[in-house]
Amino acid sequence: MIENISHNGQLMSVIIRSQYHAQGISFFTPDDFSQQLAYMNREKGYVIPPHVHNPVKREVSYTQEVLFIKSGKVRIDYFDNNKKYLESRMLNQGDVVLLACGGHGFYMCEDSEIIEVKQGPYAGDKDKTRFNPISDDQVRLK
Repeated sequence: MIENISHNGQLMSVIIRSQYHAQGISFFTPDDFSQQLAYMNREKGYVIPPHVHNPVKREVSYTQEVLFIKSGKVRIDYFDNNKKYLESRMLNQGDVVLLACGGHGFYMCEDSEIIEVKQGPYAGDKDKTRFNPISDDQVRLK
């Protein structure tokens, strides 16, 4: 199952649930995203030819990140660019989420392992603006 989370017509996030299954290759992000997210299911013996990636100058204005939930259960809270809370979703072991825009926070509902992939180089404190999380009574789980 694929879930697209949008706000005001802008794709904020893509969740690929661990149960998702399809044949071939599927891309879930628009071509202009600085992180491209795809799923591949290839049969035994299928060959992806060896290749190198050519240097292509790209301009990245905002960090996009992909999280792999290796174990546990994680609530993700979505915010707009003005830090206004929108909604929450639950992520489980095996789920993958691309965070493209807007704000987000996380609450570990269980001991959790997460693998994060994002663009570099890391800009330190210039990379993000932190703000207060929501309280339990504000959670709108979808």
